[in-house]
Amino acid sequence: MKTKNIIIISGCLFFFSSVLFSSLREENLQNNRRIRDNIRTLLLLRMTQALDLTEEQTAKIFPKISRIEKEKKEIQQKIGKQMRELRSILRNENHDEQEFTDRIKRIKELRNLLKSKDEELENFLDDNLTLLQRAKYIIFSQDFYRGLREKLERARIMQERLRKEKKR
Repeated sequence: MKTKNIIIISGCLFFFSSVLFSSLREENLQNNRRIRDNIRTLLLLRMTQALDLTEEQTAKIFPKISRIEKEKKEIQQKIGKQMRELRSILRNENHDEQEFTDRIKRIKELRNLLKSKDEELENFLDDNLTLLQRAKYIIFSQDFYRGLREKLERARIMQERLRKEKKR
């Protein structure tokens, strides 16, 4: 009887903990999506201000940037998957050269696809911005992404500090 109760209780605990873990993971994925969307929105708003875009330019450029950024995100996710698989192959004692070749080739293809998306955006902007706006865009994009990297790095450092303080 006691063993049966222990098994039932253990099963319930396992079930509820897996449900909780699953919901936390889903919540984390939703937060990541929201963060990405917020960053894209911030980029577009700041770009509108920095480049003095007209309403017509904004209506034309925003959907294109959104589409390309979404495609780039999907490509980056594929690169991440290929990198994880490559790391897994490296950890394996029995290395298969064909697996290395295939992964390396796929990663290079995906990186080239990512570059082509950047070029597509640059060409589109060249066709839809004035010379002055293109010059402003080059400066804006460098400053925006540098600032974003710095803020993300600060956030990571703060998060690490909080984790360390919680452990104490």
